[in-house]
Amino acid sequence: MINNIFEMFSYTFMTRAFIVGILISICASLIGVSLVLRRNSMIGDGLSHVSFGAFVVATIFGFAPLYFAIPIVVVVSFLILRLNDNSKIHGDSAIAIISASSLSIGTFLVSVTGVNTDINNYLFGSILSLNSSDVVISVCLSIFVIFLYICSYNKIFAITFDEKFSKSIGINTSLYNILFSSLCSIVVVLGMRLMGSLLISSLIIFPTLSSGFIFKKFKSVVISSVVISIITFIIGLMTSYMISTPTGATIVLVNLIVFIICKIILIIKEELL
Repeated sequence: MINNIFEMFSYTFMTRAFIVGILISICASLIGVSLVLRRNSMIGDGLSHVSFGAFVVATIFGFAPLYFAIPIVVVVSFLILRLNDNSKIHGDSAIAIISASSLSIGTFLVSVTGVNTDINNYLFGSILSLNSSDVVISVCLSIFVIFLYICSYNKIFAITFDEKFSKSIGINTSLYNILFSSLCSIVVVLGMRLMGSLLISSLIIFPTLSSGFIFKKFKSVVISSVVISIITFIIGLMTSYMISTPTGATIVLVNLIVFIICKIILIIKEELL
């Protein structure tokens, strides 16, 4: 097994995937805690479909996918916030509209233009798609997301549990909602290359739910979520290499196993009490 690990890291693409994956796992788990607690976890799924459409457009016109997709997804996240404020279109409806539209546009453009790309790489991710430029921008933006999250931790904590109270004590909730949606957009786009548009939301949701079974304090859930996310990513990446399975799907399955284990621990704890 040790020989397999050394062999795995002898490949440049695996080293790139490991570095980027660890950072994205940290970012996704940090963002995921607030999204799940605010019952907005599906926004990650919606934004991932927007990323798919943006990646397809970038490929057709020869743009750098990450540089093109990030601003597009950030703008769409603002649009979702605006739709949420509309009395006729709320929450999951707004996300469903954006999600379905983006996915259909991307699929339609691939079919019509006949662009030479493997649509499965966008839908399910591919560690082979990470080049040196992607690694550099992913590392820089991931560090940026982590830094902003830490700096805004108290404000994010406040608006997560009671946005109206936060506004009443002088917190600019609109500004921090925009900031948070921007961070979420960046994480989703970065994770697309590794996990794909159909699986990236699981990286946001699973660690939070698993840690929530064990811990109840916000800070404890955040820290344990980060730990679970890192461990499941490493196990998933190594497993996918050793048994030749899709990386994104393997990572999700590992997260599912951890989720079930944490749920069983919760049930046993409740029975003992």
